[in-house]
Amino acid sequence: MTENELANILFLDIETASGSPDYDSLDTRLKPHWDRKASFLKNPDDLNSNELYFDRAGIFAEFGKILTIAVGYLTPLSHGTWGLRVKAFASDREIQILEEFKTLLETKFDQDHLRLCAHNGKEFDFPYICRRMLIQGIALPQVLQVGERKPWETPFIDTMDLWKFGDRKNFTSLDLLASLFHIDTSKDDIDGSMVNQVYYREQGLERIAEYCKKDIVVTAQLFLKLKSLPPLEEKNITLL
Repeated sequence: MTENELANILFLDIETASGSPDYDSLDTRLKPHWDRKASFLKNPDDLNSNELYFDRAGIFAEFGKILTIAVGYLTPLSHGTWGLRVKAFASDREIQILEEFKTLLETKFDQDHLRLCAHNGKEFDFPYICRRMLIQGIALPQVLQVGERKPWETPFIDTMDLWKFGDRKNFTSLDLLASLFHIDTSKDDIDGSMVNQVYYREQGLERIAEYCKKDIVVTAQLFLKLKSLPPLEEKNITLL
């Protein structure tokens, strides 16, 4: 890849939670829709309605909300090396996160050349952000206006797709690929399954944001590995 192509990639990751702290607090108009959705979910532990909502609702944009969006971009350094700068937008007010993220996209990057990169982003991060923006009444920035584009025209890079090589294999986690490529893990504190608990019961939004930023570092390192490019040196990674 050219230096310009690398510089126009924005790595991103989101962390989400259920839209309400419990099923009883859910909007009454949404409850029957959640009940229907829940009836199709696998429930081997026989969770009741409240437990199932708390456990699963956050993964669905219709019933969840975004707590943080972490982003990272590569910066050219001397002698062909690269640095990575990472920051996170985090707030109890989802609309604030989305508006700040949109401002970043539209003011800091060339919209015609910007590409977004995430792990499993095509199935989760990208559509989730688009749906939540529209729900919050925010017009989509150019890079996310993909509804009428052909799949190969979308400005998205998905590291899970890069790993598939056209294979239709099931989900391969970021942590598994990090282990295979000897990339330091981001799961040394919490993992995605713990976010709802940490947010609603421990008021740990800042902790979640830090975890999200670590995922950006792992995703960027994995991308470079999959492109046979030199890894980032720890001293050249800046978490803002």
